[in-house]
Amino acid sequence: MNRGVRLLMNNMRMRNKLLFSYVLIVMIPVLVVGGCVTFYLREQALNSAIAQTVNNVEKIKSQTANLLRVPTDISNGLMFDKRLREMANRRYPGMVELMNAYHQYKDFNEYTQQYREIATIRFYSYNPTLVNNLEFIPVDSNIERQQWFQTALKGTAINWFYIQDKEDNPVNRLSLVRQIPFPEYNTKGVLMISLSQTELNHMLSKEPFETLIADRNGIVVAATRPQSVGQTLGDLHLGFDVQRAGKGIYEAKINGKSSNIIVDELLPASSVSGFTIISVFSTEHIVQGANRISLIGALCVLAVLVMALILITIISWLITKRLQRLSYELGKVAAGDFHVVSSVEGRDEIGDLSRRFNYMVNSIRQLMAQVYETSEHNNRLELAQKDIKLKMMASQINPHFLFNALESIRMKAHLNGEAEIATTVRLLGRLMRRNLEIGSGKTTVLQELDMVRSYLQIQQFRFGNRLIYEVNLEESATDLSIPPLIIQPLVENAVIHGLENKEEPVTVKVDIAIERRELKIKVEDDGIGMEAGQLTRLLARIRGTEEPEGSSIGLRNVHQRLTLMYGERYGLHIESALQEGTTVYFSIPRGEESNV
Repeated sequence: MNRGVRLLMNNMRMRNKLLFSYVLIVMIPVLVVGGCVTFYLREQALNSAIAQTVNNVEKIKSQTANLLRVPTDISNGLMFDKRLREMANRRYPGMVELMNAYHQYKDFNEYTQQYREIATIRFYSYNPTLVNNLEFIPVDSNIERQQWFQTALKGTAINWFYIQDKEDNPVNRLSLVRQIPFPEYNTKGVLMISLSQTELNHMLSKEPFETLIADRNGIVVAATRPQSVGQTLGDLHLGFDVQRAGKGIYEAKINGKSSNIIVDELLPASSVSGFTIISVFSTEHIVQGANRISLIGALCVLAVLVMALILITIISWLITKRLQRLSYELGKVAAGDFHVVSSVEGRDEIGDLSRRFNYMVNSIRQLMAQVYETSEHNNRLELAQKDIKLKMMASQINPHFLFNALESIRMKAHLNGEAEIATTVRLLGRLMRRNLEIGSGKTTVLQELDMVRSYLQIQQFRFGNRLIYEVNLEESATDLSIPPLIIQPLVENAVIHGLENKEEPVTVKVDIAIERRELKIKVEDDGIGMEAGQLTRLLARIRGTEEPEGSSIGLRNVHQRLTLMYGERYGLHIESALQEGTTVYFSIPRGEESNV
């Protein structure tokens, strides 16, 4: 698939590539980002509105609870009020006594004057001597059938109802209803404290969204739109049963518009019935501003994209025109015309390519002239090389003659009783023959150590007891392949520099072993050693790029061969301390021995 895409792109014209790249890299990502930003702004506006509405609902809950605390406190006080107990249970013999009692009892009126949250206070009593004065009302059969009255008689807990009486003086307000028992008289009555509708509506008037408060029967007791008060939640067509759904955030279609509905619940203190607080807002209204901003942004982005497309088209036309011209000139060169001069203008990459094209054509002309001259010169050199080769062959010494001469010297020394000299000559001849025979590029550890031992025996003949050597070889490493002449230069360096400036005997030790799939080779001596600065300079010479002078050439050659064959980590490592000797070691990976 990747090959197919690459082939398709390579076969596409430059102008089409630029346009395709613009659409793929600029236009599509910008449109995608614009869509994401629009969606993000819309969601942010919606989430912000929901968060604001939730906060508003919490505020309304707090304000409603504070408002309901006033009638609650009043009812708690009247529960144990002696004057109310006497007023409700006294038997009045006549109307005069009753009117005087009504005139003297002004507590209800004082509460309504003192608290603006309270509209009216009524007490429903079974005392037959009372008459209805809009504060004390005798209970009749019609009142006994009312739900709120029957609920209040079940206990002394506080109940809240929106009472829609059809009597001469209807309440039509949210009211606190609770039973007031009189144990000493073995009687009871029902207290009703009606709240001011103006205060309830005023509490919701400043809400930005439509907000409702409904009692447990689903009757709206307060609303941002006062005309909704007294209606049921079903009459408002919210799209689902709010009271059954419970507390939460819901989405529904109201009057054909997508809306969010936030539902919360409030249970006032000391009450057995509570309220449902509902806030409704249209999704379209909330995201209208975000949509407007997104539309303006989309139009601006579209205008920029169109302008950019026009600019890309013009630029692509200019580029392809210059490239076509350069391609035409290249075709003429391919046909053999080397006198073409490109005239493509500009200081950009295409202009630079045109100048390099002219330079290339000029260079080709010069090279063609040089090739002819070089060919003539090479012919003359070839004849001279043949002559030199014949002279060199004539001046070469036959190695067999040299080996035969060394063997004659050895036999003569042996016949004269000079066994040490004979052995040394034999070792020297063996060492020279081995050096001449190496040409395959590889040898074994055992063969390399034969040369090392021959060299050490010859040096021991020279220096006598001043040189002591020891060669330790692990048996499993005997037949492993290593580069030729890789150990002998290290031994030679140890002998020369170990015996230098030291009169006492010097021990040269060669250790070869296998550790962790690597061949470890170490050459150490207990000679005079080196100072730290001298060791640093030595390492710089063998690892540097410039060819060193003096005795470091052998170590440098070994180091370079190791690093070229196995990598930097397989080069020479040297440790030395003054008066303590020198150690040179390296390792070869066993997996590579056959490739040496």
